[in-house]
Amino acid sequence: MGTVIDSHFLALTAIITIVYQLLFFIITALFKFDKVTDFAGSTNFVIVAVLTLVLKGSWHFRQIILTLFVVLWGLRLAFFLLLRILQWGEDRRFDEMRNNLGRLAVFWIFQAVWVWAVSLPVTVVNASDRNPFLKAVDLIGWLMWAVGFMVEATADQQKLTFKKSTENRGKWCNAGLWKYTRHPNYFGEILLWWGIFVASTPILKKAEWLVIFGPIFLTLLLLFISGIPLLEESADKKFGNVDGYRLYKQRTSPLIPLPPEIYGKLPAWFKSAFLFEFPLYSRNFPPEEQIWCRTSSGKSSDTLKTE
Repeated sequence: MGTVIDSHFLALTAIITIVYQLLFFIITALFKFDKVTDFAGSTNFVIVAVLTLVLKGSWHFRQIILTLFVVLWGLRLAFFLLLRILQWGEDRRFDEMRNNLGRLAVFWIFQAVWVWAVSLPVTVVNASDRNPFLKAVDLIGWLMWAVGFMVEATADQQKLTFKKSTENRGKWCNAGLWKYTRHPNYFGEILLWWGIFVASTPILKKAEWLVIFGPIFLTLLLLFISGIPLLEESADKKFGNVDGYRLYKQRTSPLIPLPPEIYGKLPAWFKSAFLFEFPLYSRNFPPEEQIWCRTSSGKSSDTLKTE
């Protein structure tokens, strides 16, 4: 009966996600404890993937591989973010939410939608009876996931190492992958979830192609809402008056990794049209006149860099 009612596990995964996120919302609201926020989101992906695989019970190779991909990604990210926030203290994203129950509830609702929507490709794969032979598109999707996973994990570790060094206190991260993109972790995450979608396409039919909403939702979320815009705004406020940072931002791609020597010479229209360098990411950038006034007052760029 359950298979007839919800053959694609869409209602089931929605209910599980809502209940799981509601539990952590209650913990956060009652105890003002927001250190488990990212842990709750990442582990929710794991629960959805494993549960749909087990409930279907067909254990097709494609189902096992994509579920394994989600489990590896979710557990790595969950424990990385949990350990990081335990080291750093409170999550500054919630500074204006902890005493505002309405805004806090909106955040957790949005997180539930994020988990359910982005999980759609693997949910539908795990619910399907179809098991065609492996195709080139499977291998392409798996390769995309592997590259994205390695890029995200490497970028996270490089930034954590950079921040731990006392020599880098008060500086922006431009080490490793961060030399080639201002947000390599987001590039990796977007790439790996598009990889999961690509690898799911051999079993998709008709309306099932709507699962493309998952990677599209993730991409739009990181590009325009809770990802890059928030971090760009924060970095601009901290370092916007520093010549070195302004040069870094001018020469470094916001998302797609490119050599600074190439990116810095590209025209602004090309960056905006093809490389996601939107005006949104510089709306709080100080004008050049402000920099001139500060540097002409006798402060050097090195002095400004550590302010």
